[in-house]
Amino acid sequence: MAGGHNAGAEIRRAPALRLVVDEPALVGRIAAGEQRAFDELYRLYLPRLHRFLGAMLPSPPLVEEVLDDTMLVVWKRSGSFDGASKVSTWVFSIAYRTALNALRRHREPRADESGDERPSPDQGPEEQLAGKHARRAILRAMERLSPDHRAVVDLTYFHELGYREIAEVMGCPVETVKTRMHYARRYLRRALSGRLADWL
Repeated sequence: MAGGHNAGAEIRRAPALRLVVDEPALVGRIAAGEQRAFDELYRLYLPRLHRFLGAMLPSPPLVEEVLDDTMLVVWKRSGSFDGASKVSTWVFSIAYRTALNALRRHREPRADESGDERPSPDQGPEEQLAGKHARRAILRAMERLSPDHRAVVDLTYFHELGYREIAEVMGCPVETVKTRMHYARRYLRRALSGRLADWL
């Protein structure tokens, strides 16, 4: 009986396994018309697309519209995904082009949006508050950049994509991504101050 008790304790102490999603297989199932697979991909990408589109677009309603349009394209064109790039690159490419088309249709000033500010569970209250202020300051500074420059900054810092993958998303040479990032960093350093500027 004691052995059984110890085994149970070992199980409780074991680290939780993190579920790894096979995204290409998910897209294949979507191409076969499986609604459940689409729902799973939608849930997987919803927070990331919200974050990305929120940095590019001027209002929450437009973000929602473009997000829905993006996922509609994902549903309709899932059969065209050939695995030559990551699923994330493919999805972000669709979102980027859809956002640019929406911006051409809606020429509005950007709202003062704070974006997705869910704090890390590892942070204390003071760190969470500082993080919120920092994110707001960065997003306010980013509002004066062009959509292309905002996209480069957002994909680099908030989605941790490399320049080559960003180039795939934006459909431009890697050197263009580097040039846009250089300009964006230079502008943001001037617009921000102290530790925030050092973060860039």
